[in-house]
Amino acid sequence: MGNRKITEAGGCTALILNDGITRSPGFIFTNLIEVSQFILWVHEQFESFKRVAEATTNHGKLIDVRTTVEGNHVYLNFDYYTGDAAGQNMATIATAAILQYITGNTPIKPRHAFVEANLSGDKKASALSYLSVRGKKVTAEVLLKKTLVERYLHTTPETMAEYWRLAALGGVMSGTMGVQAHYANGLTALYLATGQDVACVSESSVGVTRMELTDDGGLYASVTLPNIVVGTVGGGTKLPSQAVGLKLLGLDGEDKVHAFAEVCAACCLAGELSIMGAMCAGDFASAHQSLARGRKTT
Repeated sequence: MGNRKITEAGGCTALILNDGITRSPGFIFTNLIEVSQFILWVHEQFESFKRVAEATTNHGKLIDVRTTVEGNHVYLNFDYYTGDAAGQNMATIATAAILQYITGNTPIKPRHAFVEANLSGDKKASALSYLSVRGKKVTAEVLLKKTLVERYLHTTPETMAEYWRLAALGGVMSGTMGVQAHYANGLTALYLATGQDVACVSESSVGVTRMELTDDGGLYASVTLPNIVVGTVGGGTKLPSQAVGLKLLGLDGEDKVHAFAEVCAACCLAGELSIMGAMCAGDFASAHQSLARGRKTT
C-alpha cells in the first residue's frame, strides 16, 4: 500500500548524500609515547597508503584515513570509494595491503596489529552511522495530499503526524539507533532478492523517519539512511536468481549502484507509510490476525 500511495502521488524524490565503505585496523603499543610517534608517522603516509591500497583493485579508491586513540591502542579508519560494488571484500584486501606496508615500514613497531578492530561499524548498528558513512547515505521524501492519506491509509495526515511524534519519542526513550518503524523488513527482502550481503541489514536499517503536516493539510514524509550497503556488481549479484532480480529492476551492472541505493530508501519510505498508517487506522493487529493466524494449514 505504501508503494501505491507513492505512485499515486507522482513518485518520491531520493538523493545520495555520501558514499564510502570503511575498514578499521587496530594497533597495540607499549605506551603513549609510542602511540604519539606512530600517529605523527601515519599522518605523513596518506599518499603511500593510497598507492598501496589502489594497487590491489581496479575500482577502489582510498579517500580518507581517520585516527582514534584509546590508551595504548590506535585505530585507523580507512574510507574507500568502491564504485558499483558493495566493496567490503575490496576494502578488506586493500586494508590488508596497507597493514603490511605499515608493519614493514613504520619506525615505531606495534606489539600487535589487526586488519579490523571493530570500529568500522561493519554489520552492526552504531552511533558512527550519523557521524560518517558506511555504504551509501540516502534520503527520500514524498508529499501526500490529504485525500490520498484518507483513501489508502484510512486515517488523516494530522493523526499520522501525531503518531510519528509519539513513536519518535518512544524510540528516543528506548535508546534506538535512529527513529524508524521497520526498515529491516523491506531491506531484508530486497537484499535477498538482489544478492546483497543480508548480514548488512543490521547496519543498513539504521536511520530516521520523519512525518509532518504540510501547509495545505497534506502529509510530508521522509527517510534518511546513512548505511545502505549495496552493490550492482560482484559478490552475490552474480548468482542466477539474484542477477535476474537486479535485471528486473533495471539496476544490474555498472553505473547503477546509486540508483539502487535510492530504490532501497524508497522501499523503506513506502514501508514506513504502510505500517504507521496501519497503526493510525487501527488495522495493525487485525491485519496480522487475518493474514497470518487466520490462514488454515493442512
